[in-house]
Amino acid sequence: MLNLPAGARAKITFLKESKRDEATETGVIEATVRNIITAVRDRGDAALREYSKTFDQADVTIFEVNDQERSEAVRNLDPQTRQDTEFAIERVRAFAQAQLGTILPLEVEALPGLHLGHRVIPIRTIGAYVPGGRYPLLSAPIMTLVPAKVAGCEEVIACLPPKAHPAMIAGCHLSGADRIFRVGGAQAVAAMAFGTETIPAVDKIVGPGNAYVNEAKRQVFGRVGIDQLAGPSEIFVVADDTGDAEMIAVDLLAQAEHDVRTRVGLITTSARLAEATLAEVERQLEGLPTAPVAGPAWRDYGEIVVCEDEEAMIAYSDFIAAEHLQVHTAAPHDTAQKLRNYGSLFIGPLASVVYSDKCCGTNHTLPTMGAGRYTGGLWVGSYVKICTHQWLDERGVAAVAPPATRQSQSEGLEGHRRAAAFRMATS
Repeated sequence: MLNLPAGARAKITFLKESKRDEATETGVIEATVRNIITAVRDRGDAALREYSKTFDQADVTIFEVNDQERSEAVRNLDPQTRQDTEFAIERVRAFAQAQLGTILPLEVEALPGLHLGHRVIPIRTIGAYVPGGRYPLLSAPIMTLVPAKVAGCEEVIACLPPKAHPAMIAGCHLSGADRIFRVGGAQAVAAMAFGTETIPAVDKIVGPGNAYVNEAKRQVFGRVGIDQLAGPSEIFVVADDTGDAEMIAVDLLAQAEHDVRTRVGLITTSARLAEATLAEVERQLEGLPTAPVAGPAWRDYGEIVVCEDEEAMIAYSDFIAAEHLQVHTAAPHDTAQKLRNYGSLFIGPLASVVYSDKCCGTNHTLPTMGAGRYTGGLWVGSYVKICTHQWLDERGVAAVAPPATRQSQSEGLEGHRRAAAFRMATS
């Protein structure tokens, strides 16, 4: 609450407050992952086989999924599931293509003879971590692989746990993976960062995973690029008195069933809606098959905040910077314009997070843990580099060389001064 304006703090009341001092095993995870990365870096495939036995109870002798296995996985996919998967792929592809169309190369003549610009260059190799999870998350490979192919990346590989549902192999294949490997966890991240006898080293690693995968991405960052460090899923709803408690409860519990540490919440100016939503969540939990997961998430990380006015509601929402943020107000588009910190925004009661999670076209790999304050989610721009260039003729040298020479001299950098002056003298 310390980052909230004092006026906003005074206007906020918690009907239900989430845990904020959750116990973690950060030190244990960090040390375990460091050992895994070192072993994979030093011993390659042999280490991967050992970790597959230890962590996945799988004796994997050949890591790469061959063409026959890929075709078989697609062939065995339920026809309706395949149709829905291809619908999602096309929606994500179309939106990524539209986004890519906004990222343009640049050439300007900033001064006579001084030409500046940038190119949009696809990252050459991408490694996508595709989590197994409790269920076959068919949307996961779509979100990480399809934008990479749209961006024009040369090689896109996917790693998924050895015992992942066969439908996940089909999802990776349909989404355009050039190569698919049966290796999961931190060891998969290490393999993609350093390369092994079987798995190629990549330039950037993307995709969500558990705490060990997240820590592995953190530790290999620098050697390779990463998309982001993602924590458990989050959903918050900002609402006024027009909000529907039943609908809000449905959406909160839909996300809560992801993980027992999912953070879900309602930020509202209506005490009536707050009370109704609290009762409605409890009622719906009684008949929810995934209540063993959603229930603890709601109990430990559920939050309902009543704000005195819209200003306080907006301020608290921006403080939370939720991964998914739904807007249920009388004028949702007006409210949306006032919000600035979130992963993805769902404007109006008909825009459910579930649609983006699965198939509407926006990416569901989004910033969590407050990272929405400074970054957006995974998108086609995550797979390209914007690299600048410049060229000068004699007029450009005449304009730039004198101040560059003087600045170099005042900084005591004689080599710099000579390089700038040399061109001035010879032009």
